[in-house]
Order: sequence, then C-alpha cells, then structure tokens
Amino acid sequence: MSTAELVNHKPGRNYLLSAVAIVVSIVVFIIPFAFIVLTAVKDRQQAASLDFSWPHQLRIVQNFVEVVKARDYMLVIAFINSTILTVASVAGMVVLAAMAGFVLQRRKSRWNGFINFLVLSGLIIPPAVVPTIWVLQKFGLFKTMPGLILIEIAFGLSFCVLLFRAFVATIPRELDEAATIDGAGPLRLFFGVIFPLLRSVIVTVVVVQSVAVFNDFTNPLYFLPGDQNATVQLTLYNFQSQFSTQYNLLFMNILLITIPPLIMFLFFNRQIVAGMTSGAIKG
Repeated sequence: MSTAELVNHKPGRNYLLSAVAIVVSIVVFIIPFAFIVLTAVKDRQQAASLDFSWPHQLRIVQNFVEVVKARDYMLVIAFINSTILTVASVAGMVVLAAMAGFVLQRRKSRWNGFINFLVLSGLIIPPAVVPTIWVLQKFGLFKTMPGLILIEIAFGLSFCVLLFRAFVATIPRELDEAATIDGAGPLRLFFGVIFPLLRSVIVTVVVVQSVAVFNDFTNPLYFLPGDQNATVQLTLYNFQSQFSTQYNLLFMNILLITIPPLIMFLFFNRQIVAGMTSGAIKG
C-alpha cells in the first residue's frame, strides 16, 4: 500500500475506532448510570420490578428525604466520616509517598532493590484482615478513625510511591545541587524546591486515591464497625434486609454517594491523565 493510500485509509479507521469506543462507553457507563437514576426516582412498588421503564410518578424529593432521614440521619454522619477519612488518608499518602519517592530516586544505596521489592509487594500481596485487626487491637486503634486512616495510607502507599518516584526522575538534579549550594537542608530542599514541582502528580494522586478511599467498602466494614462509625458505602445496608429491599431508596443512596467522585473525575480528568503519563514519558 502506498503512502497516499495509508493517509486516506487512516481517517476511516480512526472513525471506526471512535465509534466503537463511544458505543462501549455508552454500554458500560451511561446505561447503568441511567438505570440507577430511573430506579432512584420511582416508588417502591415500581422499583421492585428492576426494569428499564419510565417512572409512573417522579419521587425525587420524597426519596431523597427518606434516604437522608433513614436511621437517624445516618447518611449525613457517614458523609462526615468519609470526608474526614478521605482528607486525612490522602494527605498522609501525598506527603509520605512524595518523600519516599524522592529518596528512592535521588539516594541510591544497596537497600534500594529491597525497598523497591517491598513497594511492589504492596501492590501484589493482598492484605490480611485478621493479623491487621490483631495489630490494631494491640495498639488500641481497632474501631477508631485514626486506625482506619493508617490502614488506608498503608494500602494505598505503594501505588503513590511508584507515581512520585517516576515523576521525580523528570526533575533535573541540578536543582538539588543549586539548592544545596545555597545552604538548603534536606527538608528545605524537598518542601521548598521539589515538592512544588510535583503539582501534576499530586493532583493525580489526590483525585485517584480520594475516589478509592471514599468508595472503599471492605476496610471500613472490617476495621471500623458500628453505626456511628459508618462510611457512605456502608449506608447501602440501610435499605436491604434478609427478606426485603427498598430498591428505590437503595438506588437513591447509590446515586448520592456516586455524585462526589463523579464530579471529581469530570473536573480533573485531564490532570489525572497528565500526571499518570508524564513520568512514564519523560522517565
């Protein structure tokens, strides 16, 4: 095939791939989200059929109020708990992972290989629930918010360290040397010179890990039991029982706890892609 034929052939192929991507996106994301919205605004009887039909009566406000008031405003308490958990955990991940990534990239030693193995192990080896509960009990952190914050930081740290280490590799070492010549110590070098340059990867870590922590179901279930400690994902139990389920309220609850992560992804999608790819491209 000649060069001219390749040029003429490429746009058609691109249009086909774009069309396939749009169709897949609609099937995977749009249709399930539309089903959630439709079920969330139905009455209890119609929602129980779980079909893709238009509501006979829109119950947006009524269902919203019932979900918020359920079990003494448990959803409001859960949003507060999830916000505290997310902010504290992500802040800890950003600072600790940035410092660890900087040291691993800049300070070469015989321990680097072993530390890199530990970082990768954090991504591969699944967490052990029972030993973790035993450790938390020994330190008096079981069923406490600080204990769950430490758990979230520990489970998310490996991924964050890999991102920061790859991005630090793109920063010229001459900046370190210039700051050291000017009399900057290690902490001043990192927080005054390096840390401000990590803005794009910081945004990526903040958004990705915020959504992961906010949507976490298993860790709060295992390590922070109790109604007063409930996070947003655990409120899904409010409308389910062994014998019956209020699907309209359940899906309204799902819709309410889905909106904050969805908004974050919509606003920071470009920054996420830039932060995920910059280190790989430049490194």
